[in-house]
Amino acid sequence: MSRFETIFPGVARPLIAMAHVPALPGTPLYDAAGGLDGAIEQVRSDVAILADAGFDAVMFCNENDRPYELDGGPESSAFMTRLAIECRPDGIPFGVDFLWDPRIALAAAVASGASFLREVTTGVWESDMGLWNTDAARTLRERRRLDADDLAIFMNVTPEFASPVGRRTPAQVARSTAVSSLPDAILVSGPMAGAGPDLSLVSDVRDAVPDDIPVLLNTGAHADTIAEFLAVADGCIVGSHLKVDGHTWNPVDPERARRFVAAARSA
Repeated sequence: MSRFETIFPGVARPLIAMAHVPALPGTPLYDAAGGLDGAIEQVRSDVAILADAGFDAVMFCNENDRPYELDGGPESSAFMTRLAIECRPDGIPFGVDFLWDPRIALAAAVASGASFLREVTTGVWESDMGLWNTDAARTLRERRRLDADDLAIFMNVTPEFASPVGRRTPAQVARSTAVSSLPDAILVSGPMAGAGPDLSLVSDVRDAVPDDIPVLLNTGAHADTIAEFLAVADGCIVGSHLKVDGHTWNPVDPERARRFVAAARSA
């Protein structure tokens, strides 16, 4: 089986819920009064709700470390590793994402025992963080060096807060990424967290990629529209819609989480 199938055996359309991490130490929005222990307690509570709602996996992400870094320090890996270990769910797999340094995500994923990571690993982008260059070769070679060949790497080909330097369409990028960068899944995003891509864009990417490589909706999943997206996508990652009032920085709302899973399963 592929790495993706090994993570989700027998699951036709995996539903992955975001466990958004409050700002970590050293970042502008860090809550020094609550400390890292306070952040861990908040994430642990969200993960319990998400697992109880029936999601197939959760993914830890330093969502509130704004402004995001393209070159994180070793302390970031240490903080993400501790949080993932202390908050990892029982009975379902978990992944790690770091905005936006795949070295940090890889180190934290390997150290915490994660099953997958999510990053932007291909292309050059003009972004809110400045000029953003990527290196899939380095990421996959580092995975091999760390003896973590079972770790799946989900590659986002339409990153948030950025636009491509070049004229290839997302479908063309996805087609070449599938050949040259060896993704375990390809992700399609909208312009920012909580905002989804056009359905036609997801469909175009799905048509451009070989059938054995899953294509997932990465942002903008919503209970009212998930049936339309799952008609073309092989699963989804969802975060903001599950929060109180649908606001990214709020805690997870148990009723919203249950409603989303029910809508996706019925689709």
